[in-house]
Amino acid sequence: MSPTPQLSLSVQLPDDETFESYRSSINEPATRLLSSFIAQEQLIDSSIHSTYLFGLNDVGKSHLLHACCAFAQSVNLSSVCLSFTEKEQLSPEMLQGLENIDVICLDDIQCINQDTQWQQAVFDLYNRVIEYDKRIIISGDREVNELGLTLPDLTSRLSWGHVLQIKPLNDDEKLEALQCRGQQRGLYISDEVGRFLLARINRDMTSLLTALDTLDKASIREQRRITIPFIKEVLLNG
Repeated sequence: MSPTPQLSLSVQLPDDETFESYRSSINEPATRLLSSFIAQEQLIDSSIHSTYLFGLNDVGKSHLLHACCAFAQSVNLSSVCLSFTEKEQLSPEMLQGLENIDVICLDDIQCINQDTQWQQAVFDLYNRVIEYDKRIIISGDREVNELGLTLPDLTSRLSWGHVLQIKPLNDDEKLEALQCRGQQRGLYISDEVGRFLLARINRDMTSLLTALDTLDKASIREQRRITIPFIKEVLLNG
């Protein structure tokens, strides 16, 4: 039977957020486990259907969920990724039928910690995922027992499968991540330029990648290489 096609949702996954572009040696065991979990390799217990990722903001949890979908596609599995940060534009009924998707990724579960209707919908989806022998991967900003969920059964479910803590990147890993993203866009980011950005821009990856996007657009518009003087002009008002 051919895999169910990826759902037609308004969510557009970034095409540069893959396991290969996630540069973090400290989190490499987590990325290896995720790929094995999705591919259902023999070293992973096939009776486990869920993985919970947790960590501080900007450690790359969303990147890893997007990477899970990209990897699923590469091994001919269907996938879907939804973020609870957009729950006001979504409805719990959207989770109905997702058990037909091979790999289901749900981001930022802490956003529904006071919403019993959403929590019940996720709990019910868990049960259907197990029944249909699919895989579900959920992220949150803290450990399961610290999420403050109002549905104890969902807290229990989140602890059933793999639980992975995603740790912050160090400066060398952030530099490598910037250079990798730049390379994907056809930009050369030297070590000197990258370390200048780390010193002058907020060190969280969201701010750094936003700055890279701004520089990319300005570089194309002005047909200039990304240098320290160019960064000063574009980002630091000269």
